[in-house]
Amino acid sequence: SIADCLRFAALDLQGVCDEPRREAEVLLCAVLACDRSYFIAYGDRTMTNSARDLFCHYVERRQRGEPVAYIIGQREFWSLLLTVNQSTLIPRPDTEILVEKALECCVKEHAYVLDLGTGTGAIALALASERSAWKIDAVDVQEDAVSLARFNVSQLGFKNIAVYPSHWFSAVEKTTAAPGARFDLIVSNPPYIDVKDVHLQMGDVRFEPRSALVADQEGYADLFFIARMARTFLVDGGILLMEHAFSQGEKLRNYLLGMGYSDVA
Repeated sequence: SIADCLRFAALDLQGVCDEPRREAEVLLCAVLACDRSYFIAYGDRTMTNSARDLFCHYVERRQRGEPVAYIIGQREFWSLLLTVNQSTLIPRPDTEILVEKALECCVKEHAYVLDLGTGTGAIALALASERSAWKIDAVDVQEDAVSLARFNVSQLGFKNIAVYPSHWFSAVEKTTAAPGARFDLIVSNPPYIDVKDVHLQMGDVRFEPRSALVADQEGYADLFFIARMARTFLVDGGILLMEHAFSQGEKLRNYLLGMGYSDVA
C-alpha cells in the first residue's frame, strides 16, 4: 500500500536527512503528482509497479545524498515553484532574507534592479512577484543557468524580467534598459565559500556546482569585486545588497566603507 511504501522509505532515509518522513512524502508527491492529503485519504491504496519502481529509485538517490530538489527537479522559493537542475544552486530559505531586505530598502515604485548571478532566477522572480512596476535585469555567466532562469520566468509568466548572459557586469551596459546603465538596486547571492571550508564535503552542497559556491581570497573575491564595480552601476543613493557568510560581516563592512559606501550594515 501507499502507507507501507512511505513507512519503509522513511526508515531507509533515517540518518540521511533530518526529516525522513517529510522527505519521503515530498518524493512520493512528485511520483504520484499529488499532495500530502492524498496519502491521508488513500493510504491503503496499492501503487502501480511503475510508480513504486520510480519511488524506490528516488529514495535510493536520496540515500546517496543527492538533494531532493535535484531528484524531483523543483524547489519552492518565496511561495513560487521553481524548476531547478544541477547547473545552479538550489534556492534556500536564507536567501529570502535578501528579498525581504530589498523590498524594505528600495521603496521606489518604478525601480531598475539588477540581480547578479541569478541562477534559477529565484531572487529576480521573488522581487517581480511583489513589485510589478520594477524593471529587473537578471544575469549569469553560465549559459545553462541563463536558460533555466528564462524558463522559470516564462513558466511563471513575469513580463518585467530580462535574463541574459553576463560575467557579473560585463554585458550589462550593452543590454540593460536602465537609463545610463544605472540601477536603483543591485542584489546578489554570489559565491562566498572558502575553498578550504569543510562544509563543502557535507550535505547537499556536494552535488551543487562549485563555481556557484566557492570564491578565492577566503571566499571574499566575488563580494569584493561586486562592491568595487557596483558603484559605477548604481544611481546616486542606490542600494547594493549581497548575501555573505555569517563570519564575513565585519571584513565586508570595512571593505564597503573603504569603497565609499554609506549606511553599511
